Amino acid sequence: MTPLVSVCVTTYNHEPYLAKALEAILAQRCDFGVEIVLGEDCSSDNTLAICRNYAEKYPAQITLITSTENVGWRENYRRCVEAAGGRYIAFCDGDDYWCDENRLAEQVALMEQNPAIGLCYTLAERRDADGNIVGYFPKGKGHTSLDAMLHDWCVENCTTLAKRELVLAYYTTEKPENHPDWLTEDLPMWLFVAAHSEVAYIDRATAAHCVFPDSVSHSTSLAKRLAFCDSSSNIKLWFDEHYNGSKQRRHLLCERMNTALWVYSHIGSVGTFIKRWWEEVKALPSQIFNIKPYGLFAKKIFRKTRIGN
Repeated sequence: MTPLVSVCVTTYNHEPYLAKALEAILAQRCDFGVEIVLGEDCSSDNTLAICRNYAEKYPAQITLITSTENVGWRENYRRCVEAAGGRYIAFCDGDDYWCDENRLAEQVALMEQNPAIGLCYTLAERRDADGNIVGYFPKGKGHTSLDAMLHDWCVENCTTLAKRELVLAYYTTEKPENHPDWLTEDLPMWLFVAAHSEVAYIDRATAAHCVFPDSVSHSTSLAKRLAFCDSSSNIKLWFDEHYNGSKQRRHLLCERMNTALWVYSHIGSVGTFIKRWWEEVKALPSQIFNIKPYGLFAKKIFRKTRIGN
């Protein structure tokens, strides 16, 4: 059966988790063809062996893409997308998994009924390393316009289904390889799709995103955490400028300031906190009236005093 949906699974050192991710995709209940494009990026553990085992077991459904050298997360995403044959593309990193066996059927039906929809996403569970639910994303309502998504980001990558033609257009139009400061692939991709099509949201958890302390988005390293937060803010500022008339610029600069200072308030020094605050005020002078940093600074001083005692 010709696949209607291609599920791009990118994996690197995901030995403990990958089988669960693949089994959940294979368990989807739908009356159309689904293929898995499995991108393995030269793992140092047994991830490649797991990939080969599944590809041999399900040769009609799984295509394995690997190489003799590590290509990096961005190229791994891209080569999977380019190898996909379906009209629609879903994503699932090898350490995440789906938790609703009807998820693809519902998303496809919604998008087939309304061809203007280019992206459909759902609520997601967030789980820790022990498998416990630690929250849901988005925390509030899901948004379906570019302006609202820029103001309040809401898309978890493992819940998405998108038109393949729009994902390919993202690569050819925006050329993310020319933006080395973009430290994530899904945020700019989905902002691009939202700028060129309608977006749909299903308010039900269909996938679990696993939050690990060593991941780039949740790292305990000050430098890595700040780099990711700043990159996310700057990606949104770029798309706001190019596709949204800079309507959210003031809000996004404020968000960038508050997020960075929140990180500094927990794992930075007093001096670096003040330096970053001043840099952000110079970028947008009205932020001197932003009261949130003052509260974060007071909490930081309190923590420092308490530890010192």
